[in-house]
Amino acid sequence: MAVEEAVEINQYLTFNLSDEVFALDITKVREVLEYTNVTKVPRTPEFMRGVINLRGSVVPVVDLRRKFGMNAAEKTVNTCIIIVEVSYDGESTILGAIADAVKEVFEIDASQIEPAPKIGTRLNNDFIKGMGRHNDEFIIILDIDRIFSVEELSMASEGMESMSCAA
Repeated sequence: MAVEEAVEINQYLTFNLSDEVFALDITKVREVLEYTNVTKVPRTPEFMRGVINLRGSVVPVVDLRRKFGMNAAEKTVNTCIIIVEVSYDGESTILGAIADAVKEVFEIDASQIEPAPKIGTRLNNDFIKGMGRHNDEFIIILDIDRIFSVEELSMASEGMESMSCAA
């Protein structure tokens, strides 16, 4: 009797930022919302767009385009907020990430994911889990836990707490 090799297959939610396709591990995604009004929090980084009310909870919202150094985009009917769970320092927090459009959920065998490209020694690409291929296009698979520094996540949490106190 032959022993079958275990194949690790992961599911990813794909989304667009500009003309690029990115993906997040589906286990980190809580839900996808239509874009809604975001309340700006003073003294936060440019990529920190503000907060939204999610069923009575204050959730910080970030603009991944700004975080990745891209130009801001006009909001369209496809603009959405991906609610994700980010882990840092043994804690987890809920964030909203603005995306130009959500595409689909797809499965990919872990062996088909190539390591993040080495772009140079000075550029930090630790937040890229790898490069996948789907329907003849490259997809940048993100590690949501590594996109933001502990300081940035702390700032988001503090902004959330100050908005909760004001409510």
